[in-house]
Amino acid sequence: MSLLKNVGTIGSLTMVSRIAGMAREMIFSRVLGANAVTDAWFQAFIIPNVFRRLFAEGAFSAAFVPMFSKRLNGDGGLEDARSFSADVLSVFLPVLIALCIVFELAMPGVIWLLAEKPVDPGELDLAVDFARIMFPYIVLVSLVTLFTGMLNSVSRFAPGASFPIILNLVLITALLTGEYFITTAGASVEQVAYGVAWAVTAGGVIQLGWLYYWTRVEGFRPKLLWPRITPEVKRLSIIALPAAIGGGAYQINTLVQLYFLNQLDSGSVSYMNYADRLNQLPLGIIGIALSTAILPTLSKFVGSDNKEGADRIQSDAIELSMLLTIPAAVALAICATPFITMIFEGGRFSMEDAAIAGGVLAVLVLGLPAYVLVKVLVPNFYARSDTKTPVYAAFISLGVFVAFNIAFLQRFGVEGVALASVIGAWINVGFLYIVLLKRGYYLVPLGLVGRIARQLIAAAAMGAALWFASDLLTDWYSAGLFARLAALLVLVLCSGIVYFGVAFAVGAIDRQRLVALTKKKAP
Repeated sequence: MSLLKNVGTIGSLTMVSRIAGMAREMIFSRVLGANAVTDAWFQAFIIPNVFRRLFAEGAFSAAFVPMFSKRLNGDGGLEDARSFSADVLSVFLPVLIALCIVFELAMPGVIWLLAEKPVDPGELDLAVDFARIMFPYIVLVSLVTLFTGMLNSVSRFAPGASFPIILNLVLITALLTGEYFITTAGASVEQVAYGVAWAVTAGGVIQLGWLYYWTRVEGFRPKLLWPRITPEVKRLSIIALPAAIGGGAYQINTLVQLYFLNQLDSGSVSYMNYADRLNQLPLGIIGIALSTAILPTLSKFVGSDNKEGADRIQSDAIELSMLLTIPAAVALAICATPFITMIFEGGRFSMEDAAIAGGVLAVLVLGLPAYVLVKVLVPNFYARSDTKTPVYAAFISLGVFVAFNIAFLQRFGVEGVALASVIGAWINVGFLYIVLLKRGYYLVPLGLVGRIARQLIAAAAMGAALWFASDLLTDWYSAGLFARLAALLVLVLCSGIVYFGVAFAVGAIDRQRLVALTKKKAP
């Protein structure tokens, strides 16, 4: 299977998942709104997600997939790979279950630590209930990650890329069912929130069944054995530990952000969630896709001491990421409240809620280019087997984030939390680039600096056009569905035409390199 086809498969399914996730948040905002109940729900949902990203999709994937692939393609073949996966599963599952039990018992203390300020006992109990209902999802999704790694090793990418869609569809179904009971049977928002919490765990069961089916189709036949710490399982744990530490900074950042948001008025966690949903859309598609795509080629060039090739790959990634990210950041900043209104306003999510969340989004996207650049620069270290420097950068960024939260929280509220996150992200980028420069790994070419400057000019022209167009469409943002879709389409088309038109006119795009990239599968 070609690289282009693999990227197309993963990218298209990721896009479907993001769209489904956006639809889920749209329905969530209308059915449940932004209040103490939704704050408790989002807080509970964040906790298992932090562990999912840290252990399941982060540290475990980074360690398991290369080891499994080596066995699958080695002399032992399928049988050796089966034996290794069975050993891992037999140790992995009891550890996950034990972790789940510990957190189920300790959940009141965990929620209390994150709250900081005095919390109404009823609200605390609600958050604890939601977290206890949803925390078993980490066990289910961790097994899903194991099966996904096995499938990816034989180039079966679609099942693993599609499983997030399943959870979104299950949650959408639960929310629509909840709205039906609210309107017909007088159910409360709290009751519906409980149902949606149970839907998270149910979605995990369905995701696990989906991946298990495909592993059986590929002939892996996962099975549980009596747990035994083999040398390979021990080696997997040793490799996974640094990856867990590296991913820990970002996940700690998420929990620290939750800690500060909990010191603010009810609804603050929800406002940040809705704003970050839009912020994550370009970040997830552009940043993650580029970081995944350039690592193998960078590693090849670094391994062969081809500095010219490595520099070209790094420059191409930076140029392409900024070409797409800068206009996305400008558009989201200028049209933050219109976008939030069009997508989320309605039902129990009021115009006032949309205005607050829009203000948060306008600040948050100031760091969008930085978030993407971190994703693009980190592979330059991984290609040299340097996993420590990105960890240092992440923890420095975390320290800056905490310091500026303390300075901004009471003065700026939830927007202050967003601003602290932005500053921390840019500090992260600066640290990574300075280290690359000092070690002689990479220097940004003057030509690239010039093209990024021209991209900023094109983005400024686009921003001016959006400012004018957004004022003309004010009455459409909170109108009916088709009027909102029409307004959204007009803004997207307007921004795209102006930005890329001006970008080509002022030379913001290296046309010769663009032609070369489209003609070859890899640079």
